[in-house]
Amino acid sequence: MATARLANPWTPSARRRKPARLMARIEESGHWLPDELAGTDAWVYRLEDREIADVLDAVAGVESRGLDIKDITRADFALPVLAPALADIKAELMEGRGFALVRGLPIEGRSAYQNIAAYWGISTHIGRAFSQNAEGHLLGHVIDQGQTVKTANGRGYRSSERLNFHADGCDVVSLFVLRLAKSGGEHRLCSSVALYNEMLRRRPELAEALTYYFYCTRRGEIPVGESKPWFRQPVFSVQDGYFAARGASNTILRGAKLPGIPPLTDDQQEAVDFYQALAQELSIAVDFEPGDIEYAQSHVTLHARTAVEDWPEPERKRHLMRLLMKVDDAERPLIPEIAREIDRGILVDGAVPSVPLEP
Repeated sequence: MATARLANPWTPSARRRKPARLMARIEESGHWLPDELAGTDAWVYRLEDREIADVLDAVAGVESRGLDIKDITRADFALPVLAPALADIKAELMEGRGFALVRGLPIEGRSAYQNIAAYWGISTHIGRAFSQNAEGHLLGHVIDQGQTVKTANGRGYRSSERLNFHADGCDVVSLFVLRLAKSGGEHRLCSSVALYNEMLRRRPELAEALTYYFYCTRRGEIPVGESKPWFRQPVFSVQDGYFAARGASNTILRGAKLPGIPPLTDDQQEAVDFYQALAQELSIAVDFEPGDIEYAQSHVTLHARTAVEDWPEPERKRHLMRLLMKVDDAERPLIPEIAREIDRGILVDGAVPSVPLEP
């Protein structure tokens, strides 16, 4: 007897927005609260059998041609069945609640190339991946490699530590789930629009403190054309009526400890602490399953995770993949200090863009 497939819970938001002003309440669909989403998986798009077949056919096509993953374009990965749904998901990311999860992609028994090609190919319908570290990796492996965010240049995605609420330096950040941890590693999302509005209501002086152009560490990864180990950005900003938020997290805290950089004031430190506590209060947990692909628009969505207790066997360790993407046709203006960092990514002198199949 055939197993009945679960219904697709995907339900787009109203996708409405009023022009934003800094230090005034923001009204747009990127504002959501946990109780509004309780008991619903409206942000989950569950793939149908014919959509899965569409993806697997596209993977077989690029594999038969011997294409390197980094060379696969949207034109190489035509998805006549799934593409309309991906266009809707992209619109929801950029104009709606700001995050979505694609569920149901089969990964068991498939090679690293096949899984990554499926993830990369689907994602070409959302945005363009760029380098996310000094090695020029266009795809990151989120797996514990013994690093710590407590060091000046440690990267959180290569550690097992708890990661505070933050926004990656991209238009859209994506995670692809291969294996889950023995325990921990709980993934959480928060609307930074809701966080800003609530901070403005409760502690407007702290919201204003986060409009300061903070010194953010580059973690030793200096892009071509730059010489300073930091860049400056506010946590809250508005450009041409569009709101954007960055993380008040380790990037700022470590930046304030760089040589010659002024330490955070008491008000700024309190604002960072309040930001993190409020983000936790306003967040939801996302229960990942192997094969899930999550997309989150960084300008209106924050993400975090709890500490990871992993399996002792290397082949069982928690393993996700990550893409940082620019959405070239997005109509979401950003202040120049944010736009400039996203436009170039982290590409240091001598680094060659690549897509590593293994960590």
